[in-house]
Amino acid sequence: MKTILVTGSNGLLGQKLIELLIQQPDTKVIATARGENRLPFKEGYDYFSMDITKPEEVASVIHKTMPDVIVHGAAMTNVDQCEFEKETCWAQNVKAVEYIVEACRKHDIFLCHVSTDFIFDGAAGPYTEEGEANPLSFYGWSKYAAEKVVQHSGIRWAIARTVLVYGIAFDMSRSNIILWVKKSLEEGKNIKVVTDQWRTPTLAEDLAMGCFLIADKEAEGVFNISGKDLLTPYEMAMMTADYFGLDKGLIAEADSSNFTQPAKRPARTGFVLDKSNEILGYNPHTFKEGIAILASQL
Repeated sequence: MKTILVTGSNGLLGQKLIELLIQQPDTKVIATARGENRLPFKEGYDYFSMDITKPEEVASVIHKTMPDVIVHGAAMTNVDQCEFEKETCWAQNVKAVEYIVEACRKHDIFLCHVSTDFIFDGAAGPYTEEGEANPLSFYGWSKYAAEKVVQHSGIRWAIARTVLVYGIAFDMSRSNIILWVKKSLEEGKNIKVVTDQWRTPTLAEDLAMGCFLIADKEAEGVFNISGKDLLTPYEMAMMTADYFGLDKGLIAEADSSNFTQPAKRPARTGFVLDKSNEILGYNPHTFKEGIAILASQL
């Protein structure tokens, strides 16, 4: 019996991961998040409220549940908000990782830490796991600092880096590019979408699967866990319009200088997936398949 504890279980990745884990044989699942349990299903796991910014709560819950593996998905991910609320961002994205690492060290727990393509400056994408980090935003710096905490911790660890996660979860406040394009075009709104940024957008179910494969094998090291298609947001929008049979004439090309965002974004990221495919057997959906999966959940 393997016990796997997930942080951030109320979030998009957390919901998909708990759903996947409770279907695995010989797996005890511990869901944790700040505040009350917002998962739409209540069977097959134990839930503990755990604020990752409070070291005593982290220590207490981990000591109580004694997991074999922790998948740490909780983070402050609103890139612009991180730029304005640096202290809050650092508390959630770096200090919290220190507390979790400390508990892992104490109880010999394997840690799978979720990170991001925003540790890169976007000058040389798509990136392998060996790519050189150079964050452009405070969010990127916080996630890069957290990676360093994990890598120098002396515990058994993996880092799962991902890119532009999309999907549908229960009770989610945040939209994603597919839902935004669909809603805008259905309402007959003209939208501008950038053509000078590239990403490998990641279906939340695929990220959950990647984290599960790492946790199951306790595979150590850095792994790229993203979608396989390198696309601009404009291309994603056109594919979304195609899938739902909506008017592509409402979609205009733009470049990122048209938009003023507090945090700088890397131009071209995206990931090379050879390592995670070979070592983990990770094989994500195409973006087109991802749209179909998301559509079936609406």
